[in-house]
Amino acid sequence: MSALRELYQEVILDHGKTPRNFGKPEHVTSESNGHNPLCGDTVTIYLEVKEGIVEDVGFEGRGCAISIASASMMTEVLRGKSVKEIGAMFKRFHHLVTDDDADTEGGFAGDFGGEDFEKLTVLSGVKEFPMRVKCATLAWHTMQAALKGDDQEVSTE
Repeated sequence: MSALRELYQEVILDHGKTPRNFGKPEHVTSESNGHNPLCGDTVTIYLEVKEGIVEDVGFEGRGCAISIASASMMTEVLRGKSVKEIGAMFKRFHHLVTDDDADTEGGFAGDFGGEDFEKLTVLSGVKEFPMRVKCATLAWHTMQAALKGDDQEVSTE
């Protein structure tokens, strides 16, 4: 288990130090801002959605390694997904990081799973630290707001 935890930490640190899809894409159809007032993490999620499919995605912000890594990893799995798939992905991810009985092997009801979900399981350990759950889910809640066209800032409070 120690080797697995070490691998998870390496993945989170890698995405935290060199986030993927950092920046605003050229064509944006929706965006949303998020803020965690407890720790100061901020994130802006940018989406280009055409005919219900995420064509491009990016983010900007600052925060802890978990917050940035979660946003980075999320953007990697969003591209090419339908809004419906993303809804299932959000529910499953939220379940993963908040529920002690979360099934990381794919038994969750929904349309999202497989290899993409496997990439996200490294964040499952945050459920042991309730304050860190908000760091891991900030980008996800902000992404949901962007999909809905909600221009109110998302807050973890």
